[in-house]
Amino acid sequence: MLGFIIFIVIVAVLVIWVIGLYNTLVRARNAVKNAWSQIDVQLKRRHDLIPNLLETVKGYMKHERETLEAVTQARTAAINAGGVAETGKAEGMLSGALKSLFAVAESYPDLKANQNFLALQEELTSTENKIAFSRQAYNDATMQYNNKVQMVPTNIIAGMFNFKEEEFFEIEIPTEREVPKVSFSE
Repeated sequence: MLGFIIFIVIVAVLVIWVIGLYNTLVRARNAVKNAWSQIDVQLKRRHDLIPNLLETVKGYMKHERETLEAVTQARTAAINAGGVAETGKAEGMLSGALKSLFAVAESYPDLKANQNFLALQEELTSTENKIAFSRQAYNDATMQYNNKVQMVPTNIIAGMFNFKEEEFFEIEIPTEREVPKVSFSE
């Protein structure tokens, strides 16, 4: 009889332990999903600002059709991107296109003085900062979740219940990876 009670206690402890590990994994996975939704909110905000920016710029930049079309195409690709990796790549292209747009805008003094343009530029800058903060929070949550999925003993429970690693959100902007060239010759 005593052996049976000890067996029941051991089984109960194991079940409670497995439930605790499972709940830890669910909590971590939900934190990743929540962090992604925060990024998604900021990206939507960014996507919604771009048409207003383009409308403001169009009147001034009549000869810069290629730059405006590049921003429009990059925005469309970013909106239609699916998954973390594809979204990161598309958002990187959009960031590059916006940088080109702002660089070209420097050639138009009237545009740089336009209050709508300045307000939209400030709003986009603010949104970019929020995206960066949200990306950091997402990647932190992803790292914590992935650690749980990979580390003993939660990796055993993760394997049993099909918990998979999540991707990090990385925005690739080709110009950010290049090393600046310094030359002292004329």
